[in-house]
Amino acid sequence: MVIAEELADKWRLHLQSDLPGHGRPTHEAIIQWLLGEDQARFEKLLPTQLDIAKQAMDYRYRILQQRYLEAGPERAYKGLIQRLSSLFLIRNKIRTWIALSRDRQRSVVDVLQEVIQELLQNDKYMQQQINWIAQCTSDPRLRNALVLATTEEYCLRPIRNQPLLVYRFVNYLRRSQRGGMTQVPAADFIRLVSEEIAPDESEGSVSLLDGQAVAEYQDAQAQAEQQELRKSITQKFEVYLAERVDPLAAEWLKLYLQGRTQEAIAQDLNVPIKQVYRLREKVNYHAVRVFAPKNQPELVTEWLGR
Repeated sequence: MVIAEELADKWRLHLQSDLPGHGRPTHEAIIQWLLGEDQARFEKLLPTQLDIAKQAMDYRYRILQQRYLEAGPERAYKGLIQRLSSLFLIRNKIRTWIALSRDRQRSVVDVLQEVIQELLQNDKYMQQQINWIAQCTSDPRLRNALVLATTEEYCLRPIRNQPLLVYRFVNYLRRSQRGGMTQVPAADFIRLVSEEIAPDESEGSVSLLDGQAVAEYQDAQAQAEQQELRKSITQKFEVYLAERVDPLAAEWLKLYLQGRTQEAIAQDLNVPIKQVYRLREKVNYHAVRVFAPKNQPELVTEWLGR
């Protein structure tokens, strides 16, 4: 796990400079939280994917450092609820539901607290994160801060141009219509994010939209990774064609992947149509026989089989 160790060393230097008032145990806990439980995954990432992973760690750290690390537990929790309830889409959806419900005395904050409570107790990803945070540190104050930062980042993840929290609110509506609304006792205000969080055994099942929302998010991530991979392989193949076959072959590939017809490519390159077909044959030969076996053959075949 060379890459993970390099990332950890860079974060140590950054935290020593950025958080001098916190001791080494806090720094190490934050680093482990940022890297995640599966640190071997960094070795499998392409350079563009690794850059995205680094940006994601920077984003999570900013959330923690700016809003939760220095705040007391109660103020930090209130900050999370205020942050999420300020989202226009979430606020309007909850207000509309309250206006149409029997209990019109409830506030956006009341409902949002219940949605977050359900998220922490029933969402598989959040349960995994809570368990990992418990392994990173035994400090209850730091643990709460890490859980809150994780919760904010997770709730704001985009799925089909909407925050994941929107799907959790729809999930909450379905559950409340089926079994009645739950209440969040005022005395348990902070307990929601404490180390005592555990799945509710009485429920016995995953929430209705957990699988759907997570699957959609994972699909979006997979598509983004596939696009990055496609871009990387395409660039490599273009360089290969330009250097080892014919610069015109590289130009043919660019135009072909844009959806241009052979006739249009001939006009763009200002060459006879017969030469364009010869370029196509050359590209196909080198793609299938030489380049593809070493560089994602299924992707190369898919592009050329359009």
